[in-house]
Formats: sequence, structure tokens, C-alpha cells
Amino acid sequence: MFENFDLSDFWRDSDYALSEYVGETPTDEYIKSVEDELGYKLPESYKYLVKQHNGGMPKNTAFPTKVPTTWAKDHIAIEGIFGIDKKLDNSVCGELGTEFWIDEWDYPAIGVVICDTPSAGHEMVFLDYRECGSQGEPKVVYVEQENNYRIVPLADSFEEFIRGLVSADDFDPE
Repeated sequence: MFENFDLSDFWRDSDYALSEYVGETPTDEYIKSVEDELGYKLPESYKYLVKQHNGGMPKNTAFPTKVPTTWAKDHIAIEGIFGIDKKLDNSVCGELGTEFWIDEWDYPAIGVVICDTPSAGHEMVFLDYRECGSQGEPKVVYVEQENNYRIVPLADSFEEFIRGLVSADDFDPE
């Protein structure tokens, strides 16, 4: 997993990121309890990442898109990547996790929220289990709340999504 990809320089560990996104290193048993609570098997690449650094704010926060989105004509932006610490709000199973976005904001029940965005909830990034079922390898999608919950495909896997994140400076500011 993540062969030839340097995760040592991936995160931007500010005080805010460490307090709001980064959880304790999970055990296999804890990961299984989170999967049971969510009702989805998390991708192996996601589990590997949270064992290295349990959530956080990456240095590269843009992901190129083939179609215009409510964020930009050629990319999306993320704020942070959710880990799996139930004590943190910004976690897949935290107060502002998957259940919150589906129940309170009416996002489609297609899987697990893994990233929030700078728009404060008007777009979210999901692991999308619609094609693979709850135990399969999900795709990664961007869901636009203000565009009738339009689903924009991003990557065929979580690892592909992480590898595809680039600097926001790579795009023209609009």
C-alpha cells in the first residue's frame, strides 16, 4: 500500500489540525468496532493511513476534476481527512461524522464521509459503496449539497484519491 508514496511529508500538523482531526492510533479491534458501527468495511488503504496518522489536514488539499463543480471549474478542495477516533467531532464516527451529514443535512446514504471541505458542509467527500456493496472496495466521490446532492466521481479507490491530491496553488484562483 502506498508504494513509492512518501507519507512522511503528507500532513500539515497545526495545533488546530492536531486538536480537531488527529486521533489516537487505532488498534485492529477499534477499527473493527468502527466498521461495525458504520455498517461498512473500510478500505485497506484507509486503515493503513489511519494507523500511520489517524486523520488530519493534508498539505495538498486540491483534487483535479474532469467536470466543473460548485467549488471550481477544474478541481475540488478539502479541509481535512477524517480519522476514526470516536472522541473527535471531525471523525467518520464523530459528532460531525457520517451519521450527522446524512441525518441532519440530508446527504445521500451512499457510504462514509471521509473529508470535509472549506465550504462548511455544502460539499463533502464520501467513500461510495453503491456499486461494491458494504463489504467491497468503494470509490471516492464529491457530493454537492447546493447542486441537488449531485455526485461527482473522483477516484476508483481511497489510495488513488490520496495519491491524486495536489497543491491548491496548481490552480488559477477564481
